[in-house]
Amino acid sequence: MGIQIYKPTTPGRRNGSVNDYAELTATKPEALLCRRIKKSSGRNHHGVITSRFRGGGARKIYRLIDFKRNKDGVAAKVATIEYDPNRNCFVSLLHYVDGEKRYILAPQGIKVGDRVESGPSCEPKLGNAMPLAAIPAGLDIHNIEMTAGQGGKLVRGAGSAAKIVAKEGDWVTIVLPSGEMRMVRKECRATIGRLSNPDHQNIKLGKAGRKRHMGRRPHVRGKAMNPVSHPMGGGEGRANGGRHPCSPTGVLAKGGKTRSPRNPGNKRIIRRRKSKRQGQLVL
Repeated sequence: MGIQIYKPTTPGRRNGSVNDYAELTATKPEALLCRRIKKSSGRNHHGVITSRFRGGGARKIYRLIDFKRNKDGVAAKVATIEYDPNRNCFVSLLHYVDGEKRYILAPQGIKVGDRVESGPSCEPKLGNAMPLAAIPAGLDIHNIEMTAGQGGKLVRGAGSAAKIVAKEGDWVTIVLPSGEMRMVRKECRATIGRLSNPDHQNIKLGKAGRKRHMGRRPHVRGKAMNPVSHPMGGGEGRANGGRHPCSPTGVLAKGGKTRSPRNPGNKRIIRRRKSKRQGQLVL
């Protein structure tokens, strides 16, 4: 897998690059595992915009992903490795020996023809899903459940992986890609391996049009608006805001804590993730 850099034939191509998708083995998805989802373009049921700067974009077909991996004791063969427009990692189509087909998040290094399975008694190898209690410490894991049977919620982005650092009683301590260290119940399942497409973070769009294809409209700065549209708008000449950065409704944008202090999961967090802005731990 690699990144293909465009020749600078136009100003937009000069800084653009794209994934060569050398790992993919199929171009059409499994029709029975696809659903057509209507776009909202950031609007609620009244038609009012609640998420700004969204709209347009290429049509997408949603693939039904098996995040639970609850088909225990039944082996499956990896049939394809496919592109999914709804996420930044690749997906794999599994053919179970009983005839059922399911999509899973594709781990890095998995190949067509590999055998995977799930359950507490399976071998801890690439692509297998098993409870955290049965996974040896130090292995890369992804698609981690926060509640047993709920389905994977943590570590689902391209190239990401978590690690098990300790086991004590009914709880397992894991380190997430953000640096956060938290405790999860030992019954929760995870999949062995690191997720595919790690070069996703190195791709440069190069031009605004490629962002529009993703359904993202131009992001307008508040200080460039009129005062009727944003608290930071207006002013004679190029005014520099005149106040702390905020949203159109006046909510402060930087420095505030967004996690609820009443979240019951707070007591399971041993170490907070690192702040990208300050390079320090968020307390």
